Parts: sequence; structure tokens; C-alpha cells
Amino acid sequence: MSLTLYYHPLSSFCHKVLIALYENAVEFEKRIIDLTNDADRAELQALWPLGKFPVIRDHARQRNVAETTIIIEYLDRLYPGEHPLVPNDWDTALEVRLWDRVCDHYLQTPLQQIVLDRLRGAHGDLTRERSTLQTAYGMLDHQMASRIWLASEEFSLADCAAAPALFYTSTLEPFPDDYGHLKAYFDRLMNRPSVQRVIDEARPWFSFYPFAEAIPERFRQPPDNT
Repeated sequence: MSLTLYYHPLSSFCHKVLIALYENAVEFEKRIIDLTNDADRAELQALWPLGKFPVIRDHARQRNVAETTIIIEYLDRLYPGEHPLVPNDWDTALEVRLWDRVCDHYLQTPLQQIVLDRLRGAHGDLTRERSTLQTAYGMLDHQMASRIWLASEEFSLADCAAAPALFYTSTLEPFPDDYGHLKAYFDRLMNRPSVQRVIDEARPWFSFYPFAEAIPERFRQPPDNT
């Protein structure tokens, strides 16, 4: 196998890359990393000294690739699927990269700060983080008023970023009732086969999520295939 993904199935940033891998039907091996395990953490740091996952090891090219957006761009170029996740058209690609950044900086970053506060039992003032999430929700609702996908006609890098970010942020800060475009977009994301596969794989780990009680029942129960 040419690729190995170093990751954890509960991590939202790892979900972002998994969605891209499944969208492109890329073959890869999985290596779950437990950051509380010294040996696992050292193994990850040998690939990426910052010790953050996900990281992909491309054995064929003897290259380690880190940071989710870079990983997906790398996969899109060297392990492409039927539809590019970064469009060939420059203007559209710029829009995709913009919304990828919005999701990472203004959904994922506040999300991580709120979760970290719960893990530490700090009970800090999270007003700014929650306000940032609400601002980002408003931007997304406006963006989705006349669109199917976030930044291009086809499912893209931006949607890979949005799906796990919204999945987790919605457990911390519910979508406002009048944000119908955002809610419809979220449902489309959750019905995407690649996203459903990631959620299915994460389900056994949900009990370790500090806000597990806020995950909707439809995601906590395995799908009924009868």
C-alpha cells in the first residue's frame, strides 16, 4: 500500500482528510494514533515534529505530508478521483480555498477551544468563541442561499472541511432556527456517502467526546440497513 494515514477516528481534522480519501476512492492503510501513548506520540512526531494529526506517509515517494488542506491538495494532484476536490478553474479554486479557510479558522478553531475548556474543566469565558461560531453560521447560511455545495458546483475541498466542522460545532452551538439554508446544507453533507462512512467509523469513539450527550440520536445509532 502506497499511503498510510496516521490519524484518530474521533478527530474532526482527521475526518476532513478521510472524507477526501473516500471521495476519491484512494487506497490507504490506517494507523490510529493515541496521543496519550508515549510510543504513538513519538511515532507521529518522527513524521511531523509538531505531533499533530493527520499525517500521510507516501511510501512510494518517501514523503510525509501534514496539514489537512495540504494533504487534500496533494491527494488531488497525485491520487485524483473522478471529480477534482480543488477545481481546475482558478477563480473557483480560489473560492474553494477561501471557504476551506473559513471552516478551519472560524468553525474548527473555536470548536477546539471550547472542547479543550471542557476537558480541562477550566470553565473559562467562551463568549468570543461562541460568537465566532454564530458569525460563521451566518456567513454560511448566506453563502448557501442559492447553492448545493459550499464553493463550487461539485463537492470540493471546502465541503470536506465543512462537514466535520459543522458536525461537531452543532453539538456546541445549535444552528439558529431561521438559518434554513445552512440546515439544508448540513443535511446534504450528512447524507453524503463519504461523510456517512466517516461518522460510522467514528461512532464507537463518540463516548470519548466531551459533549457526547449533545450528538443527535440519528448519529449515535448505527444505520438500519434492513
